[in-house]
Amino acid sequence: MKVSSTDFQNAVGKYLALLEQEPVIITKNGRSVAKLTSYTDPSDFLVNEAKGEYRARSQIRYEEYMDLVERSDQRYELIGGEIYLLSSPSFHHQVLVRNICVCLQSLLQDGPCQALTAPLDVRLYGWGTKFSEDPNVVQPDVVVICDPERVTDDGQYEGIPTLIAEVLSPTTRGRDLITKLELYRRSGIQEYWIVDPDEEAISQYSFDARREPRNIRIIKNGEMLESDVFEGLRLDTASLFMKRT
Repeated sequence: MKVSSTDFQNAVGKYLALLEQEPVIITKNGRSVAKLTSYTDPSDFLVNEAKGEYRARSQIRYEEYMDLVERSDQRYELIGGEIYLLSSPSFHHQVLVRNICVCLQSLLQDGPCQALTAPLDVRLYGWGTKFSEDPNVVQPDVVVICDPERVTDDGQYEGIPTLIAEVLSPTTRGRDLITKLELYRRSGIQEYWIVDPDEEAISQYSFDARREPRNIRIIKNGEMLESDVFEGLRLDTASLFMKRT
């Protein structure tokens, strides 16, 4: 739609309402001088995990997600076109994350793989062949990376981690059990641990080369967890759930 600058000044409210339907081009002396388009604040796509706000939205673009990240000191994840605000973890949550990472790293120290904890952006792309096709950005509680050459120039990791562990909390439970399980499966992660501190149990998922489930196990406190991916990697879960300070 084209309108003169005089008409726009006299009826700015009407034209702002029309922006939801089509852009408005403003003309002056018969020449196009400006173009107005609708704007969506990235925070409109925000899923606040602490408040459980889940409602239907359109997908947000990666550029809009990055604009929000750069304007904020909060931590966010981008999954399937939705932004998730990450709340601060509890003390016991972090102790458990530390225990898992320490145990993993002690068992992996003689190889090329490294166990790392959040905050670290992990850029996944689902079934896509590159990140731009299906951009997802997560910050797993614990991630095992065996291809450090996939670390980007800006210090983030863009690739397929070998193993990921997420520790459940009241605000992330649904996302870790459903949304992230599916994202990690289709992204080619070989093994995923969902650690439940309340039940003191670990749900262990492993996936084959076709990204289909291979094994699903429930390991309780005091039992040994044997990795399907790392041969000989065995963890005593009692050492994981022990609340060391």
